[in-house]
Amino acid sequence: MAERYFREIAVFGLGFVGLPLSLCFTLAGCRVIGVDVDAGLVEEINRGITHHQERYRGIPIQDILRRELARGSFTATTDPRKALAEVQDIVVTVGLPVVNGEPDAGLLAACLKSIAAGLKRGDLVLVRSTLVPGMMRRLVKPLLEESGLRAGEDFYLGYAPERIAEGRAFEEFVTMPVVVSGIDEESLAETAALLKVITRAELVPASSFEAAEVAKLIENISRDVNIAVVNELTAVTQALGINIFEVVRLANTHKRVKLLQPGPGVGGYCLPNAFYYLLPAARAAGVDLELMPAARRVNDAMPRRVADTVLRLLPVPPAQARVAVLGLAMKDFSSDSRQSPALKVVEHLQAAGVTVLAFDPAVPKQHPFQVDTFEKAVDGAHGAVILARQEGMPVEDPAVFARFLDPANPFVVDTKNVCGKCASAPVLINVVSL
Repeated sequence: MAERYFREIAVFGLGFVGLPLSLCFTLAGCRVIGVDVDAGLVEEINRGITHHQERYRGIPIQDILRRELARGSFTATTDPRKALAEVQDIVVTVGLPVVNGEPDAGLLAACLKSIAAGLKRGDLVLVRSTLVPGMMRRLVKPLLEESGLRAGEDFYLGYAPERIAEGRAFEEFVTMPVVVSGIDEESLAETAALLKVITRAELVPASSFEAAEVAKLIENISRDVNIAVVNELTAVTQALGINIFEVVRLANTHKRVKLLQPGPGVGGYCLPNAFYYLLPAARAAGVDLELMPAARRVNDAMPRRVADTVLRLLPVPPAQARVAVLGLAMKDFSSDSRQSPALKVVEHLQAAGVTVLAFDPAVPKQHPFQVDTFEKAVDGAHGAVILARQEGMPVEDPAVFARFLDPANPFVVDTKNVCGKCASAPVLINVVSL
């Protein structure tokens, strides 16, 4: 007898949001068909392979994926028509890359057209992507209605932007409050009903798609601006010989102050892009933004500042130098190197003539300067720069650097405040924070 599932769902886009979201639904008793245009990715996923750094109750996502594949509760495909024929709930997680400062809706539009080709009466389409304000009404709805069906009449249309942090996806899909919106009250109710399958937190209704779209953007932009404040402050603290991480810790003892941590820049798909999603709406409304673009400039400048700090500390000319780069992910404990500031640091160092060997055990090897062990990166290097923390990367131990780095004026540029104890340790290592 075939297993009965609570709901059958198609999830379009199997990246850092779509895959863990799919597995959250299967863990809640649903059957999910994941759809992606990347045939190589689909083939890997169907073999139980993923590089995501996610866990559910201590169980790695790789184990969960293999178990759900074996149960038949999850499968991946490149065939949207096959998936759509078997489900009534459709979730879209396809994002908008930013190209030269402009959001590119091409991938999302192609996804929506493929859904329209198989959309059925009574289906729910729930978009969880981050969008340019107005895009649900001006792009998503018209493309889906190319099916000949009408949103709010023939099919339900909802928008509930995801809010998860990579590395905590399983937990936050369940515990993070969700902003929900719909083309009409019935669509809002259907959207909420689907989300309640996995969400135990509050569902917060928005009065319109546009309110939900802008709310999602300002969540990310506020963090970008907050990080820019402390990143700009690092220039002052470095000049004064003060540790920026201590300053942030001291300031945050005030009950109404919540500074974020400085770092080598802001990367990934969410925070750096949010401003560029908001900008078209601001331009269309004739509004000149000042603070947000300034924050973007500050954070975009950080990789060069980090690289310049490394270059100042080199005991030999750049063309004769070798530097170990530790961490290539866009943030700590992530396998995501999209728009990573670490890659920009490498780019600046290489442009100056420095030989770079980089180690990050979580980021799949895709660059010629990557090596597969910590020792290969640091052995004989003139210095090291810590750009992201990962399990299996012993950057907290000063003795490791003392053992491997070139003994002539070795240094560590620590952008993550993990090597702070080195300064007082009985080893001859020059540790410089941001």
